[in-house]
Amino acid sequence: MEVKAVKVRIEGRVQGVFYRAWTSQTALSLGLDGWVRNRSDGSVEALFSGLAENVDTMLALCWKGPQAARVDAVQSTPAAQPASAGFSQAPTI
Repeated sequence: MEVKAVKVRIEGRVQGVFYRAWTSQTALSLGLDGWVRNRSDGSVEALFSGLAENVDTMLALCWKGPQAARVDAVQSTPAAQPASAGFSQAPTI
């Protein structure tokens, strides 16, 4: 079972539309570890870690997001595993 970790930046109408909460719920349902946070430039940033197929599923779902979102871009890069287990919402940077 391959484990994968990626850092993701989601751009579009993704703040003020429940995107972070949706991301947390979805990531937890897939058994992923990591975090999600808003960025001051209007994007959302996340770290997803877990089974590679579940991380890939989460990346595909990020293109849709919650109903009110409009996603224009999802960019991912390989990342180090998170320091702790679980998934959380982090403060805006």
